[in-house]
Amino acid sequence: MARVRYGARTGAEIAAVRTAGSRLPDIWSTGVVAVWESDPDAVAAVLPPPLKPTARPLVRVNISKVDLPGYPLGAGSFAVAAAHDGVEGWYPLVMPMTHERALIGGREVFGEPKKLGEVTVVREGLVVRAALARHGIEFVEVRGAVSGPLPLPEPTRKTDFYFKFLPAVDGSGDGSGFDAGPVLVHCVRNEKVRKLERISGDVVLRESMYDPVADLPVRELVGITVGEKTTDQKGTVVERVDAQALLPYIHQRYDDPQQILDGPPPGGA
Repeated sequence: MARVRYGARTGAEIAAVRTAGSRLPDIWSTGVVAVWESDPDAVAAVLPPPLKPTARPLVRVNISKVDLPGYPLGAGSFAVAAAHDGVEGWYPLVMPMTHERALIGGREVFGEPKKLGEVTVVREGLVVRAALARHGIEFVEVRGAVSGPLPLPEPTRKTDFYFKFLPAVDGSGDGSGFDAGPVLVHCVRNEKVRKLERISGDVVLRESMYDPVADLPVRELVGITVGEKTTDQKGTVVERVDAQALLPYIHQRYDDPQQILDGPPPGGA
């Protein structure tokens, strides 16, 4: 009988996949990063407990093109500064990706709030434009001109915070709305930069009911850069979190929170 591709894989095949995944070379991306101070009350309002605001109400948008061989990828992140248990980092609210493959590991393994979207990074001479869009709405645009080189930073370690959970099959679970207790993940990234330039420009936030980033306005622009970097990452579950405390925030993950209660149509199609 011909190989049934949906059938079980052998132990050797599974081990080969794991080995290949552990030997990934450095993958470099070209990206635009903008950081600004926003409204402190707005930043605090989007942080599920046990995350807390930091001393400065910072917001960061990262818009990148990733040079995957034969599989170019656009990747974005819109995040606010946050702290947990003495660790400062970033809590992403939305992470648009241009391909489904980039969603799977991030959402299912780490709990990242990734969604399919459009990512633009264009440079013509000194002029740079980067944007994130979903549902036909370009909800973030960063634009400007390169004003000079910046010294390369030393390799750095950065932390992102994610909540990993599964909505309950019957909509109620154990009464919390989840099938199992949600967990808080610290995702640590080691970042190396090989090129970095300053951009003089601005950030435009546009209204979107799906990605309401306009609620985190630019009060004071800290800086915009364009650069080339590579990162690796490792996630760790640091604690189980109060399901009832997290429940009011799970709409951040979905365009329509009602969809998690819809269930499949008759026949399971």
